[in-house]
Amino acid sequence: MNGVCPKCGLSEEFCTCETLVREEQTIRVYLVKRRYNKFTTIIDGMEKDVDKKQILKELKTKLACGGTINDNGNIELQGNHKDKIKTLLVKLGFAEDQIEVN
Repeated sequence: MNGVCPKCGLSEEFCTCETLVREEQTIRVYLVKRRYNKFTTIIDGMEKDVDKKQILKELKTKLACGGTINDNGNIELQGNHKDKIKTLLVKLGFAEDQIEVN
């Protein structure tokens, strides 16, 4: 039996809360240089309502890299993926004009 969303009151099958959150937030993508001149791609600005673990899993699979969610709630991916990340986030349901790549 399906549960009921506590926010909108619809069944989980018909709930659109996560879709609405994805379309309204501003996401920043930037690089950080770590030890031994290695780059890490940081995805910042995702709301708490978004399933970051699922997004991280999808990105790691598509980009063939390692990654984690840090203590601040940002997604960190190993390597420089700035050029590919915007198209992948759009395919995952985020609005293209809300994604800033620096």
